[in-house]
Order: sequence, then C-alpha cells, then structure tokens
Amino acid sequence: MDHPAAPVIDTTTLQRVGGQLGSNAAGVYQDTSGRRYYVKTLDSPAHARNELIAARLYQLAGAPTLSYVRTTLPTQIATELVTLDKNRVSRLDPSERQQAQQWLGVHAWTANWDVAGFDGDNQGVVDGTVVTLDVGGALAFRAQGDPKGEAFGTRVDELDLLRSAAHNPQAARLFADMSQEAVRAAIAVVTRLADQQVRQVITDHGGSLALGDKMVARKADMARRVASGALAR
Repeated sequence: MDHPAAPVIDTTTLQRVGGQLGSNAAGVYQDTSGRRYYVKTLDSPAHARNELIAARLYQLAGAPTLSYVRTTLPTQIATELVTLDKNRVSRLDPSERQQAQQWLGVHAWTANWDVAGFDGDNQGVVDGTVVTLDVGGALAFRAQGDPKGEAFGTRVDELDLLRSAAHNPQAARLFADMSQEAVRAAIAVVTRLADQQVRQVITDHGGSLALGDKMVARKADMARRVASGALAR
C-alpha cells in the first residue's frame, strides 16, 4: 500500500498522541486534520533509506505493506496509521495463512529475518488483506539496527532459514508447512521481476548501484535453486 502523492510531513509540527509499538524509538503523530502516522526514528539516514527501499521492493513485487509517507527528517520513517483486524500470525485463519505464505519469496529475497516479528506481530490483517507491518529487518540491517554484513550476500539462504524452526522459529510458524509447489510459486513472484525494474526502484530511492547488482544476483540465485531442485523440504 502506498500513496506517492501524499505530502511530506514534518513531525515537529504534529501532535504526538501515542508511544512506540515496536523495538525502535517511535511514536504516533496526528496532524491538524486528524490523520495519524506511526513515525520511527532510526539510527541514521542509511537505516531509514534501507527500510524505504525494502518497502518499495515489496511493493514492486506486489507484497502488501503499510503506506509510507515522506518525512522532513532523514532519520525518520513514517507510515499511515491503520486499524488492524488481526495483529498476530497466531490469529490468522487458514486462508489468511495461505495469503501470507505467497510472499515467502519476497521476504527471503529481501533477507527480512524479522518477517514474523518476535511475537508474530509483524504480520497483520487490514480490511481482509494480510500486510507486512514492518520491513525494518530487511536488506542490510537487522530489526534493531545492527548491520548484517556478509550475512546479507548474493545467496538467498533465507528460502530455507525462514522455514526452519531451528534458525527462525517465529517465521517457521508461518512458513514451515508450505508445500514445495507453494514455495516455488512464492519464488516466482520475485524471479518474474525485470532486472531493470529492480535496479530502478533502488536507485530512485537513494540506493547504490552495488545494492541493485546484489538484489539482481539474489533474484538469479533463487531462479537457479528452483531450476536445480535445491530447496530444503
């Protein structure tokens, strides 16, 4: 979900009406017309840019996210506040679980280790659509801001790790029971994207050419794994 024409918000002119909901310093802010935003203040502009690029890649692939709004401060990330019908993986019904599972490939491609959240609270339902509520754990940084370093490379081991209770028990509660057919379909969501589209989204939002090359290489790695049958069961 995204509204690119939405105005830039200056949180210094808004009223803070609520506190943080996750692990990052954040708050709920309201403008004079009553619109509310959830605003996170991150460690650096690089962290904010990383999350915004991750959200744009999700949207490019069709995976639902919250609606991101531009802010005047480069260390902030803001999303429109929404009312959740459900706010935990454990509360999803079978059809909602299936809906969420179709985006496994996007989570793996973007290395979103925190896709489920510590308590399953990074997946929610808004008007019947399962939405990833926070992509701060995707790409180059962990959810609490530490750099992933070499762990974020050109191999998409997350295709296995997000389905492994030993490596990521929170994500595994959502993805471990997926069939091989469902996993392959989730991968195809990513591999059908054009390389140039991926690079364009990244550079349009301040990302480097190197990141564009890496995400294209990760996409190619996913395609190779499907072709070779190298997917854990």
